[in-house]
Amino acid sequence: MAGAPRRITLYNSRVNCRSSVSSLVLLTAAAGSLFSQTAQKLDPAMDRLVPAKSMVVRVATGFNKWTEGPVWTRSNSLLFAEIPGNNIMIWRPGGVASVFMHPSGYTGSAPYGGPEPGSNGMTLDSFGRLTVAGHARRNVWRLESLDPTATITVLADRYEGKLLNSPNDLVYKSDGSLYFTDPPYGLPTQGDQDPAKQLKVNGVYRIVGAHQQKPGAPPDRAKLQLLIQDLPRPNGIAFSPDEKYLYVNNSEPKKLWMRYAVQPDGSLANGTVLYDATTESAPGGPDGMKVDQEGNIYSAGPGGVWVFSANGKHLGTIKVPETVGNLAWGGYLGKTLYITASTSIYSIELNVAGVRP
Repeated sequence: MAGAPRRITLYNSRVNCRSSVSSLVLLTAAAGSLFSQTAQKLDPAMDRLVPAKSMVVRVATGFNKWTEGPVWTRSNSLLFAEIPGNNIMIWRPGGVASVFMHPSGYTGSAPYGGPEPGSNGMTLDSFGRLTVAGHARRNVWRLESLDPTATITVLADRYEGKLLNSPNDLVYKSDGSLYFTDPPYGLPTQGDQDPAKQLKVNGVYRIVGAHQQKPGAPPDRAKLQLLIQDLPRPNGIAFSPDEKYLYVNNSEPKKLWMRYAVQPDGSLANGTVLYDATTESAPGGPDGMKVDQEGNIYSAGPGGVWVFSANGKHLGTIKVPETVGNLAWGGYLGKTLYITASTSIYSIELNVAGVRP
């Protein structure tokens, strides 16, 4: 039944791990067996970020194909999207995952007709309100309290009179403006020729003063600004800790991490390629990403979680046994990195705390 709690099998076994000169060996707990996972170390700086005895732990599994958009709430729970199931799930350490909201994306009465009817990336505003990239809902919306029956406030739905494609991921700036990416992955065919696609661009947008929009008020479409329109598939998005730079991932056809200088008025300039992983053949690509308090970047990438320095040096990759979609910092100290990957949720304890919304 829609909205009924659904129990998800949990694994949180602790095992020993060993390190070598060239790599960290991580062990992942799974259903009755252990998977040896190697953290590829390309730079000594990786040792300072990933503890020698740290391990990737599968904390929940059994989800429908593709988990995404995790965010750690101020009530010490993890919310994440189960996109094919059209659900937002909730999980607490030591507990079981259950459906927090259904539907989270597409709400029409006719069959959706595509593989990803749910919502996608999530974050919190400065008041702790959940803000969601609607994906198949084709808007950006805010939940006024952490209650699935609370008022939903739509922050953006159209640009110059045309429906957004399918908002994918989002991040707040400290001034309350909201930046988000808008590729076509939440449309039924997921392509630029989808009959429902109204905008020619797959853009990166800014909603000026999004946090000030009154609960339940319609979106102020005059405050929606198109900032980037030359990326084929903009995806993950994050600010540097000092907000001097905005990072945007491009998933395909080229696998790019981009960096833009943030101007005093909130616009962007001087877009440069921070890293190009197009030649990498491991499963996955640039998707969701987060930064730690020292400015290091952690991102979904081919084969796991790619770790970069602030200047774009690839320090190493935390290997994950499923394709990674997105990340979130959580835990008491903010040093736990939660990873949504295909049918499961993983975590790893790190040395440097993350920047949390």
